[in-house]
Amino acid sequence: MQAVIFGFINKYPIFFTEPSKPEKFDYFNAQLDFKSIMGYNKVSELVTNKGTIKVGLEKYLLWEKLIFLMSLEGRVPLSNLCNKMRYDDKKIVCTNEYSKIYEFTFDTCYYFGDANISNLVNYKKSTNKTYFCYDYIAMHKGGKHKYDLISTDDDFIKQIWFYSSERICGDTGVKDACLVSVLDEGQLWDPSYSETIARFKFEKILKNHGVKGPLNGQNKRNSIKTSHMARHKKFATESMWTETDKIKKVNLDEDALISKLLSAHSKTKL
Repeated sequence: MQAVIFGFINKYPIFFTEPSKPEKFDYFNAQLDFKSIMGYNKVSELVTNKGTIKVGLEKYLLWEKLIFLMSLEGRVPLSNLCNKMRYDDKKIVCTNEYSKIYEFTFDTCYYFGDANISNLVNYKKSTNKTYFCYDYIAMHKGGKHKYDLISTDDDFIKQIWFYSSERICGDTGVKDACLVSVLDEGQLWDPSYSETIARFKFEKILKNHGVKGPLNGQNKRNSIKTSHMARHKKFATESMWTETDKIKKVNLDEDALISKLLSAHSKTKL
């Protein structure tokens, strides 16, 4: 998100091997007004196990809008076609799974991190890597309930976000879920933190919060039925690396970049 906002503000091109799109349940602060950029503003109220909370615009909507506008100006030249990038001290070579598709040189590169680029920066070795782990769960029975978010005190399934199921057409009221955990590298490979164990723990948490399956016609409730759809991870801790004359860090967090974006477009509707 930070790379997209920074590139948009400064009219720089952006290159990546995997688009780091925000999750569908990542929200901005409810006090931020994006009407000057999006053409509308959005504030929602979510039901959690600890009361109701107000949230603002979904981050992925802004991400998609900025990427679209940058694409119209030719500032996302490779789109999602690049699988790997390699720096040879003179140029960056971009390839797909079959062959080279592009190469370019630069005077200054503002680097925000990419899992599939080699030789661009020298990372400092770290023995304490932590990750945000996302487990997406399909709810086949028990998907109709009041919750949008359930929080726990355990890093393994720290949050459970619910969203309208994309597996079923129409507004059915059925929700699927994403389990957010904070795990270290060893835990990612530990069977005790596997996708199956995460799903079993998820079902237990739902039962503890009074979520049940649908009526079975005999005034009894069916058991909750779920299946695991996908798992992916992101770094929770920033990897350390050293700047060079040509490769620079941007020492602005997301909040500061959003402030600059809103300030720049407060009087101009995109």
